[in-house]
Amino acid sequence: MIATATKPALLWTAVLAVVLIAAVVASTVHTIVHDSHQQQLHSADAIIVFGAAEYDGRPSPVLRARLDHANDLFRKGLAPVVITTGGAAADPNFSEGGVGRDYLMRKGVPESALIAETQASDTAESAERVAVIMRTNHMRSCIAVSDAYHVFRIRKLLEHEGMQVFLAPRPDSRPKSAWQRGVALLRESVSYLVWRAGIRG
Repeated sequence: MIATATKPALLWTAVLAVVLIAAVVASTVHTIVHDSHQQQLHSADAIIVFGAAEYDGRPSPVLRARLDHANDLFRKGLAPVVITTGGAAADPNFSEGGVGRDYLMRKGVPESALIAETQASDTAESAERVAVIMRTNHMRSCIAVSDAYHVFRIRKLLEHEGMQVFLAPRPDSRPKSAWQRGVALLRESVSYLVWRAGIRG
């Protein structure tokens, strides 16, 4: 009798857990979509460009679009410094942060206005290293530039480091198809929730 009575309780516990997880993911997705539409063009201490792929020292189309957006924000006078991020991937001769810095220099951004973070291997590490750079240079606020569905997680990571964060996702960076949007939203939601669980643990 005890074993028989336990089965429904276990089933309801499992169902409740699934419902709670689904609700948390749905809430996170809603916030990711909300943040993806933001262009918070406020004055800040720095513009942060989160890295993407580079090919033999040249930025990929995604990275180039992020850098061009950051360049536009810099030209508007929203921040005196641009920080590019990202370490080396398959090619140890180049880093995403270094390639981004060099690209912006060619676009006319003064070398004195550029800082490259060149060691990070993922978004969370980039945020940690950027926060160190900002604190070292007495910076407290930043404009985060990346793709639309990426900026929510960046905001949370940098706020965890004590920074004030404004969002400026690169234009037209949301995935085109419903399938691609669903996959991207799920990936970002899970990445954020795993990170959050790690902090609380």
